[in-house]
Amino acid sequence: MTMRLERSMLAVPATSPHFFAKAAASEADIIFLDLEDSVTPERKNDARTSVIEALNTVDWRDKNMSVRINEIDSEWGYRDIVHIVEQCPRLDALLVPKVAAGEDIRFVARLLDALETHLNRDRSILIDALIETPAGVTNVDEIAAASPRLSSLSFGVGDYSVAMQAPQTSFGSPDPRYGILGAEDGNGKRGFHWNDQWHYALARIANACHANGVMPVDGPFTDFRDAEGYRACAHRARALGYAGKWAIHPSQIVAANEVFSPRVEELDLARRINAAMAKAMKQGDGAVQLDGRMVDLAHVKQASALLLRQETIAKRASQA
Repeated sequence: MTMRLERSMLAVPATSPHFFAKAAASEADIIFLDLEDSVTPERKNDARTSVIEALNTVDWRDKNMSVRINEIDSEWGYRDIVHIVEQCPRLDALLVPKVAAGEDIRFVARLLDALETHLNRDRSILIDALIETPAGVTNVDEIAAASPRLSSLSFGVGDYSVAMQAPQTSFGSPDPRYGILGAEDGNGKRGFHWNDQWHYALARIANACHANGVMPVDGPFTDFRDAEGYRACAHRARALGYAGKWAIHPSQIVAANEVFSPRVEELDLARRINAAMAKAMKQGDGAVQLDGRMVDLAHVKQASALLLRQETIAKRASQA
């Protein structure tokens, strides 16, 4: 599978066609047209028709186009897959919500196998999946290994919060109540230490993804007015090995692309690591001192991955 940029994944409601052209003109790496949570039951069928028309008529430029279908065990999910795949050659991926087990992915993959054979389609459709239930987090290792079509797993913090009965409405933001009091200082005061209530789920998903060659993507941050908070959560996700983050508003795209792109100083260090290690290996050494610290072949792997990501970003920019 070729590297697919997933720095920013822009959500666009299928019932808001006035947003389609703006989304296509944005700098988002991936756009998904949403048939699930942003569409009321009575509008599901009309929304599907709107998505099919949009995929076939809007100039999406170089965007990677996905559709978030309805749950596969709902009355709309199966028809979403069949109708959209049969009528939309521009489709790149399906975003499958509320994945609870590997069988959910295998079902979609088998259906795509049959449809692509029937259509004689020469380009495979990828699967992106949402981990947003306790069952999904519990079974995430099985899910991540379910199909070669699986490209990414996103953490759906909104539905996960609901399922965990967490008293939170600003999804993606930290809860100020989740913390503990420390010991008293010399003045008898006790500091409050915040914790990240979603660290367990985020870390589980990231580990399962990287064990199976799948990219982890952080989910929504619903308070789009809090740009600083969004950026902080994006940095947290990148530190855990995430490849990108959702943007539920166009204003979040720039921050996502910046956070999940290598910084200039990171690229400079990566090049110097590769050069230093290449010289050391010619001399028979497997490690070398650089900037007062030891680097070895593990650093070369990290540096090479970073440089490859930058090449992918540069290639995309040149084709835009």
